[in-house]
Amino acid sequence: MLLEQRLYPSDGDTMTPTPMTQTRSSAALQTARVAHVAAVAAALFGIAPQLLAQNPFPVQRIASAVSSAPRNVTYTKDIAPILQKNCQQCHQPGSIAPMSLLSYEDAKKYSSRIKTKVSQRLMPPWHIDKTVGIQLFKNDASLTDAEIATVVNWVDAGAPLGDAKDMPAAAKFPDPNRWQLAEKLGQQPDLIIKSKPYTLAARTQDKWFKPVVETGLTEPRWVRAIEVKPARDQDRKIVHHVLAYLMQDEQGGVTGLASTAHDHQTNAGLFMEWAVGKTGQVFPDDAGKLMLPGSRIRWEVHMHAIGEEFKDSQVEMAVYFYPKGYVPKHRTVLRMFDVSRGTELDIPPHEKTINQNFYVLPAPARLENFQPHMHMRGKAMALEAIYPDGRKEIISQVSNFQWNWHINYIYASDVAPLLPKGTMLSFTAWHDNTSANPLNPDASQWIGWGDRTVDEMAHNWIDVTYLEQDEFDKMVAERKAKTVKKVVP
Repeated sequence: MLLEQRLYPSDGDTMTPTPMTQTRSSAALQTARVAHVAAVAAALFGIAPQLLAQNPFPVQRIASAVSSAPRNVTYTKDIAPILQKNCQQCHQPGSIAPMSLLSYEDAKKYSSRIKTKVSQRLMPPWHIDKTVGIQLFKNDASLTDAEIATVVNWVDAGAPLGDAKDMPAAAKFPDPNRWQLAEKLGQQPDLIIKSKPYTLAARTQDKWFKPVVETGLTEPRWVRAIEVKPARDQDRKIVHHVLAYLMQDEQGGVTGLASTAHDHQTNAGLFMEWAVGKTGQVFPDDAGKLMLPGSRIRWEVHMHAIGEEFKDSQVEMAVYFYPKGYVPKHRTVLRMFDVSRGTELDIPPHEKTINQNFYVLPAPARLENFQPHMHMRGKAMALEAIYPDGRKEIISQVSNFQWNWHINYIYASDVAPLLPKGTMLSFTAWHDNTSANPLNPDASQWIGWGDRTVDEMAHNWIDVTYLEQDEFDKMVAERKAKTVKKVVP
């Protein structure tokens, strides 16, 4: 079956613009569809080069920008500001990056590697496909095409220093292991919950530590933000991911859930998930999660050995509450949308595979984010909405998934998908088990679903906010009105 037929089973009419994303013409939408298919086909399956000519892929746009950009780029005037804004928070001593980029000497030493990572959009870690779907996010960490061209030109010119008077003052960065959402919210966490300690041997199989701890709450509180991280800097080397389940009894179903979803959403979902690349989640002003007195947290901490013993490793979670007495309109639910159909992943040696799964929304909903989860052979993941009237729209796609960066792409408020009841969410996951995949440890292995890093997964963590029908209709109308306003001269 052709790739386009897999992605778009029925051709139908070109989808019309919706209030979900920026308004686009039918021609532009058709171009986006062709580009989407061509890009994925070329990257994963080696489809003929003539298809690529139809694809306005970022690499092509960057190459054009490089050829036309001025060549007198210097570190002091052009590169240092880019590094300060986008790179140095991680690339400093004591943070998670493997080398520092605080000085000119550092940047020049690693200039070739910087060019490669930046030009391929591997760094800064932001792997959303920029040719399709929603492009406005609250946490966009990517470089612009112009910034990438600047970096590439600087390296190609021999990494010149430039005039010392153009050098910006050294940036001052807070503790890289701090609670990062505290700055954004303007407050320290209201509650910090730690796991029990665990000592990981230097050489051992992957471990899943599942302690249960008390929250200590004595009254109900609504949560506006949650952040999870390893407790110590060095523990980031061994913690692959963390799941935090909130254990509490809620009488009469999920408190605060829209009535439209009560018969379908029977649990509160996962409380929070963390993996390298994810900071946490700040919920929209009208949504949150509820914690009750006597509640507990059941942790699931996935650790992997690296040849060095780690004593008393812990993870911790910061919880930020709404003011006492405040009750948000909506209860958001962190759902795992499984693309692997349980444990059905089947990836033969030296092969590339496609898996799909489908979910029908039982009630009107707003999707808050897009967070693919796969392992070393994961290559790409896409989410497409198939509306009750037959229209289709690509919501988001990661086309160059990097298993060691599990980025949570948080939609900007004005474009977070508003989906009617009956919308089918179509998830597609691609895996590459060939030697051409640089992250693949062994292309000769037959790979299936499993918890270990060397096994595979395919799912997507999405915070779903279910809505009452009248609320949904109002939100859609307001967004349409804003869109019309923008296009009126």
